[in-house]
Amino acid sequence: MTLPPDRPAPAPANVRTGLLLGVVSALAFSTLGVWGKLAGQVGLEAFNALAWRFAAVALLLLPLSRGLSGPDRRRMLGVGVLYAAATICYFGALERVTAGATALLLYLAPAFVILLAWLSGRAPRRTQLGAVTLAGAGLALVIGLPGPADRDPAGLLLGAGAGVLYATYLLASERLLAGVPALASTAHMALVAALVFTGLAAGGGTLGVPDTAAQWGVIAAMALLPTLIAVPALYGAVRHLGAARTSLLGTLEPLFTVILAGAVLGEQPGPGVVLGGALILAGALLAQWPARPVPARERRGLSGRR
Repeated sequence: MTLPPDRPAPAPANVRTGLLLGVVSALAFSTLGVWGKLAGQVGLEAFNALAWRFAAVALLLLPLSRGLSGPDRRRMLGVGVLYAAATICYFGALERVTAGATALLLYLAPAFVILLAWLSGRAPRRTQLGAVTLAGAGLALVIGLPGPADRDPAGLLLGAGAGVLYATYLLASERLLAGVPALASTAHMALVAALVFTGLAAGGGTLGVPDTAAQWGVIAAMALLPTLIAVPALYGAVRHLGAARTSLLGTLEPLFTVILAGAVLGEQPGPGVVLGGALILAGALLAQWPARPVPARERRGLSGRR
């Protein structure tokens, strides 16, 4: 995937909108851990719950996605495949290494975004590298570093693969979905994810219809907050800020998860988590530092060398 050498600086109003959407997306995504725990408590298996979550969103949004061209739909489905592939790697890693190590590798996506963009011709800024360093240190404190139970090479490779694929998903969203409505992109991503998780649940013998009000309530909450709200907000943030800045805002998600777990489930964070949260917040803020404007003479010189 080829990216332009650099992204033009967005207008201040677009930056504010992008920041708001990025924070809303991270906050909405952070509720998924709480709903996942509640799903287990009401007797829902993970793949079955996720299949219903995405199927509900696809059924709701696909009728609103009419009038799109064939190429637009193919691009949206392709981006959805990247998301599904990242998710498969994530769950594959969970079966082999701890949840903390898997999450840490996934949330290294900002570093992978910057690396992939660099390989495509977009050099990273020093503020971006500093932001990734701060966020990575904060994530290590909030989530935890890999330990003795995390020595399975296949598990670590799958976790890293989840991070790389999620970074590619964000870059593809920036490059391929710029002119596509966010709700339409969400609909097609949800369609792909619904098919994937339905297959995984069926293959594992756990596919079934929820049969209690509590189960349907959890699925409705999973469909609303970390999907119908979080995913369109993510696409909007990528459109306004780019994949790198948006991915660093996404590192706020585990911090929000810890806060919600304390409020809803009574899980109180320790001092290390508080310090890690401060580092994550500092990294997210540093990532939003405006780029130095390139003088017109320098831009002309760069243009002449391309």
